Amino acid sequence: MKMEVISSPASLSWTRSISPSLHTPHSFSVGETSRFRVSCTASQSQKANQMTVSVTGATGFIGKRLVQRLHADNHNVCVLTRSKSKAELIFPVKNFPGIIIAEEAGWKDCIQGSNAVVNLAGMPISTRWSLAIKKEIKESRIKVTSKVVDLINNSPQGVRPTVLVSATAVGYYGTSETRVFDESSPSGNDYLAEVCREWEGTALKVDKDVRLALIRIGVVLGKDGGALAKMIPLFEVFAGGPLGSGRQWFSWIHLDDIVNLIYEALYNPSYKGVINGTAPNPVRLSELCSQLGNAMGRPSWLPVPDFALKAVLGEGATVVLEGQKVLPVKAKELGFPFKYPYVKDALESILK
Repeated sequence: MKMEVISSPASLSWTRSISPSLHTPHSFSVGETSRFRVSCTASQSQKANQMTVSVTGATGFIGKRLVQRLHADNHNVCVLTRSKSKAELIFPVKNFPGIIIAEEAGWKDCIQGSNAVVNLAGMPISTRWSLAIKKEIKESRIKVTSKVVDLINNSPQGVRPTVLVSATAVGYYGTSETRVFDESSPSGNDYLAEVCREWEGTALKVDKDVRLALIRIGVVLGKDGGALAKMIPLFEVFAGGPLGSGRQWFSWIHLDDIVNLIYEALYNPSYKGVINGTAPNPVRLSELCSQLGNAMGRPSWLPVPDFALKAVLGEGATVVLEGQKVLPVKAKELGFPFKYPYVKDALESILK
């Protein structure tokens, strides 16, 4: 088993054991006793809120930010990866003491030592599709999800995670310029809808005593990855503008908000079933490009024609050229506090 511990094992709570009792007798005054009780209560509360979380897709755009957040909040994190060397570059020991990096042979032990699992693995779809790439897009999601579900289901009671937060995508709904989709909407009939149905169907095989949250994620906006990483260079050279007609809907979410939504789903027992991971105010793509141009101080009038986008992305261009309007009805019902509900504020925060 290849599993690297990037700190002293004593600092991790994998065994969930009770701390040894104090061996040295001590007499407390009334004041000391009061302070001791307060200290113990605070310590016990902190430990009660501390989680051990295993994360697949931890080296991806969302996964990196999630691991950073969990680590900053003093949770134990196990990065489930197929490339230890890549994970070590992203999570160096000097910056991330205590994180465990486990290749596939070590996933079982990590999952059995975790309170929760976050499943974000999957090959990015923003690439030129071929038959081989389409096969890999689907299999990269389903194979990892199946492995995670099997490891959870085969974990003995007492060491089994109680929560699985598994990513899926708004591609589930198919595309439309006119329809509005929420969590109750049926699946579409295109390739990405098929991928999402099988992806979610695999996650749904987890045992019923494990709380499952399926997060259908929209287009995630952040500076160092995702759609903006491809759009910003065009605007920097004054070549940015609407993609295709510009009328297609763009269901987006700020990187901080999707990380916060996943984080909340780890803790909050009300977060279960399908939850759309999109901002409450989707926009037409022309508006997104206009707001991006304004935020960058660049014009956004030069449209990128359909044929040019298809030349770059092939069939994958349909994701951008057709789009869908997806609303986060469940997240709003749950009272999730979106930090960036409007695309103008989201873009300004990213580009400042």
